[in-house]
Amino acid sequence: MNRAPAALLVTALLLAGCADDRSGTLGPAPTLPAPAAPATSTAAPAVTPVTSGTAAPGPVRTGPTPTGSTAASPAATHPAPRGSTPTGSTPTGSASTGSAPDGTVTVQLWLVRDGRLSPATRTRPQTPATSALALDELAAGPSAAEASAGLTSVVPEGVRMVRINDGTATVAAPPAFTDGPVATVRLRRAQVVWTLTQFPAVRRVDLGDGRAPTGRADYADLLPPIVVTGPSIGQQVGSPVTVTGTAQVFEATVSVRVLDRDGHVIGAGFTTATCGTGCRGDYRVAVRYRLAATGPGSVEAYEVSARDGSRINVVSVPVLLNASTA
Repeated sequence: MNRAPAALLVTALLLAGCADDRSGTLGPAPTLPAPAAPATSTAAPAVTPVTSGTAAPGPVRTGPTPTGSTAASPAATHPAPRGSTPTGSTPTGSASTGSAPDGTVTVQLWLVRDGRLSPATRTRPQTPATSALALDELAAGPSAAEASAGLTSVVPEGVRMVRINDGTATVAAPPAFTDGPVATVRLRRAQVVWTLTQFPAVRRVDLGDGRAPTGRADYADLLPPIVVTGPSIGQQVGSPVTVTGTAQVFEATVSVRVLDRDGHVIGAGFTTATCGTGCRGDYRVAVRYRLAATGPGSVEAYEVSARDGSRINVVSVPVLLNASTA
């Protein structure tokens, strides 16, 4: 029997058992990355469709609204005056004239009474050239009723609008505009400036004479202590009559009374302006009166003297009073 192969086999097994352990540990099983959660895409903001009745050219953007430049307004067209009624910050001193008929526009003029500015109104067929209309009416001067109440104008004919740009109205004036005493010329300028700055597009006026444009504040000293912007001279009013204006009076107190054709007091009241002594404020008051038959009368605004209680700084506005028993 051949024993050699068996011996060789035994020897091999013994050698394997004495060999170094080279396998070590496999260590922890390799960890596979955790399965990624399904991606959750964030939907784009919904685009709000334009509902104007026409297809939108693209998405509506929500960024800053671009600011367009304001082109110079031609003299013939710009917004209607504050307080007009073609279709009120109604500014300080704007007219309160009630509703004008359809197809008309009411503009305010600043005339002169006793050397001070005094407002009046005109209601005319509607026109886009409201600034030109106001200048024409200013040059035409007071109505008969206004003249009877002491109003005048020192503005000559020929003053015309050139353009309105960036809040400045440029006006062309005839040579006669600068004729006369310095005080008269300044009053003339004030009439034009206060009349044109009733329009929202106008804050100052350049009279084309080489001087810097001026605004209302430059002529504030030409206002009387009490200004009545409503009712207007000759206006028909009912009870209660609403009286509006501005005032710079003691303790801001403005008194009002309504008189009939014979000068009898048929209604009275008072109010406080929005600013007192040393500053000009707005006022508004409704005064009831009793009158048997419709007829002429007047509305008076005045200040009561702190010295002796007398009526001072009186402004009288002739009106037509509707009958009222209330």
